[in-house]
Amino acid sequence: MPSLIRFLVTIGILAGMVYAGMWALVFYVQPVPREMQVRIPADKINPDF
Repeated sequence: MPSLIRFLVTIGILAGMVYAGMWALVFYVQPVPREMQVRIPADKINPDF
């Protein structure tokens, strides 16, 4: 039984670290907006012609 509790505590700590990392990314990383251009060939737009 103690090994099960140790395993669950380890999994809980790892899950908490992942959650804290995601939280830090959400609050401290600001995305930089930029313009994006994608060229689409004419045969992809209208393949009938």
